[in-house]
Amino acid sequence: MTTWQTYLDEQQNRFTEELLDFLKIPSISSLAENLPDVERAGQWVADRLKGAGLENVEVMPTGGHPVVYGDWLNAPGKPTLLIYGHFDTQPVDPLELWDSPPFSPVIKDNKVFARGATDDKGNMLVPILAVEALLKTEGELPVNVKFIFEGQEEIGSPQLPDFIAKHKDKLSCDLVLSADGGQWEEDQPALWVGLKGICALQVDVKGADTDLHSGGYGGAVQNPVHALVHILDSMRSTEGKILVEGFYSAVRDLSDDDREQIAAVPFDLEDYKARINVPDVFGEEGYSTLERSWARPTLEINGIWGGFQGEGVKTVLPNEAHAKITCRLVADQDPKEIVELIKAHVHKHVLPGVTVSVTQEESGSKPYLMPADHPGNKAAEKVLEQLYRTAPYYVRTGGSIPFCSIVLDTLGVYTVNFAFGLRDEKAHAPNEFYRLSSFTKGQKGYAMLFEALGKMSPEALAST
Repeated sequence: MTTWQTYLDEQQNRFTEELLDFLKIPSISSLAENLPDVERAGQWVADRLKGAGLENVEVMPTGGHPVVYGDWLNAPGKPTLLIYGHFDTQPVDPLELWDSPPFSPVIKDNKVFARGATDDKGNMLVPILAVEALLKTEGELPVNVKFIFEGQEEIGSPQLPDFIAKHKDKLSCDLVLSADGGQWEEDQPALWVGLKGICALQVDVKGADTDLHSGGYGGAVQNPVHALVHILDSMRSTEGKILVEGFYSAVRDLSDDDREQIAAVPFDLEDYKARINVPDVFGEEGYSTLERSWARPTLEINGIWGGFQGEGVKTVLPNEAHAKITCRLVADQDPKEIVELIKAHVHKHVLPGVTVSVTQEESGSKPYLMPADHPGNKAAEKVLEQLYRTAPYYVRTGGSIPFCSIVLDTLGVYTVNFAFGLRDEKAHAPNEFYRLSSFTKGQKGYAMLFEALGKMSPEALAST
């Protein structure tokens, strides 16, 4: 057993208590009343970095929620790693569905239950503890490290692109490691090489100045709800193909290797349907369910409203109707370009007698795709195989981590997603939890990965 491993084993009770303390901070980034809590969580992280032996630690302003930075740069000639995570959380609603208060962490069955436990406080604390173990036992690290932890990931990281561009030199590195993500199962590792981007819009259709009597005006005046339904129906075929002109123009096609990697991941279609209680799957022809979910773009109506919705009948022509739309994007689609294509499509399909506006929501990020054979992935693969005694799957996800595409665009560096949450841990939902077995396994994994990457040259990790 290595010296740092002994240290980790001996300190687990303390580390767990620190995690519980961290989870007590209600750092909900989307709620104004929790702004002081997000800042308090940032200060907690800064103090913890200092305690681990990191240098040049600071809480940095962004114009929104803060970023915490720290580094240790005393390994000349060795690779420099930028380690990422986030300390903000989702809201807790509906509160009545929680078995215990979301910011009063509880340990049951070797799992800690609290908002932010798996996404991302438990995961982001892991690399800090691995660094501490190495510094406390060996006095040095096998690599140079820089930490960047943000307080705005759950609201789409709106200030992060400008922040990273402004501090490009400070954040320069050879490889990024993300502590925001997870593994496939308790006994099966995975490397997440693809993340979808996102863009969001609202479509508003306006008719008369007020609701109109359907007997007096029906058939003579355009109904905004009908006009909206017409627009929305024009966007997608009954087979699932998106009909917005130019929508697929930049989509990177799946290679044979891509499809083989996806097909290698076990998938039970009948179990999939049973778990969500649907009679059948649906989607773009020519692609498997996982390919549709992970590697093909989507356009979804997330909400639609207008007119009378109360009990009984109210015979009116509504004077307005609305819909919210999001698109999950894949390489090499650009969210801004997709928004403009959808706007053009909407205006092309406006029926007479109404006015239509399309508003882009602030939420948006580019897709991210990393070469599966990148040297960083290969180093992580060997570590995961040692930890789990089986090779990792190479997988993608329909979700988004804006940071990955931001640093690729700005710093020209790829991100290896190296985190230890699991899919059943109810991230964003009531009764979120994190396995303490993953908490300890992750600490060992990061120490092993630091050692593995320390044996490589910075040039070997060149990503562009």
